[in-house]
Amino acid sequence: MSDVTGPIHTLPGAGHTVPPGTICDNHPARLAIARIQGETDSFGAEMIDCCEECRDSIRTEISTKRDGYCEWCKTIAEDIRDHRDFEEGRSGPVYSVCAGCRAQKQQRLEREHSFYD
Repeated sequence: MSDVTGPIHTLPGAGHTVPPGTICDNHPARLAIARIQGETDSFGAEMIDCCEECRDSIRTEISTKRDGYCEWCKTIAEDIRDHRDFEEGRSGPVYSVCAGCRAQKQQRLEREHSFYD
């Protein structure tokens, strides 16, 4: 782990500027070319410094759909992604949320928006 932040508004997988001369966390003989945000919660995030090989591996893992437990509907579901509820603040907790719950939240927000327009 290369760095730990304080509260942060971006989600896991976000890219950040890597300081010059930084070494890859997994390959001590290689220079890091990317800093990717790892585990994130309302207190902050871990930053992963990585070489090109590690960066490509992490990006592939992030882009792959994953099934798992949805923290909103409390079921095993498809297409789980990291998600923040904006009503809890920009650096609030990060939840694992299924596609169905994210769609329902978006529809509710659109209905609310049209009501006030």
